[in-house]
Amino acid sequence: MREIIKLDKETRQYMISEIKTYFLIERDEDLGDLASGLILDFFIEKLASEFYNQGVYDSYSYMSDKIVDLLEIQKSNNISPKR
Repeated sequence: MREIIKLDKETRQYMISEIKTYFLIERDEDLGDLASGLILDFFIEKLASEFYNQGVYDSYSYMSDKIVDLLEIQKSNNISPKR
């Protein structure tokens, strides 16, 4: 079972407001708080883990690249690691 992301009241209300604005501008639909909240809940339940996993992967890739850079600096300066 997935753990549900908990949002504080202000963040949730901000996200609901953004959903309402998007639907009004892009689709010319005036959604209420309830409909927007249900859409937000859907995104959190069904999609948020994909964004989280992508963030973890991106962080891992970034850190791996930096470690390779450090090892290259070490090699180019002929510095032996201390043990």
